[in-house]
Amino acid sequence: MTQITIEPARADRFADAEHALTGGGDGADCWCQWWMLAPKDFDTTSQAERRERLRMDLTAAVPSALIAYVDGEAAGWVKVAPRPAQPRLARTRNVQQSPEPMDDPSVWAITCFVVRTEHRSKGIASKLLDAAVEHAQAHGARVVEGYPLDTEIKRFSSNELYHGTLSAFLGAGFTETARPGAARPIVAKALS
Repeated sequence: MTQITIEPARADRFADAEHALTGGGDGADCWCQWWMLAPKDFDTTSQAERRERLRMDLTAAVPSALIAYVDGEAAGWVKVAPRPAQPRLARTRNVQQSPEPMDDPSVWAITCFVVRTEHRSKGIASKLLDAAVEHAQAHGARVVEGYPLDTEIKRFSSNELYHGTLSAFLGAGFTETARPGAARPIVAKALS
């Protein structure tokens, strides 16, 4: 029987983060820095520089990501952190339509999922989503937001699905709070 566990992405798990991020999609190019850098800064950093920025991110006192393990092997990744700690969000037109204040540190955002190709279709993204909500709540989040894609409206490549799917977020108890684009909702879950 397959065992799936979720652990915080910390400095001592950098090799696992690297393994999770390099198994399909843009993880090996982005190194989970897309939401951390202004567009011009992202475009001028190399993959190696982004990788080192991730290494530094993993030294934070409160982890900004979680790693999924399947039978002990790193298989997936989710980025979850306060919105102000992901500065590109405030510059993203679609996200600006959120009903929550952009500078509120009690609003956390789930912004990136990566699941290695060989571990897809096993429910890992849903387990990462649930764990991300629990992680945010345990660290003081009042609200958790997501910016998933509505696959009922439009078909997306597996690479584009790093945002997550609307159906997964709704299944995890999120509600739609805005729809800046036909297939681009904003969802939120209030935490008590």
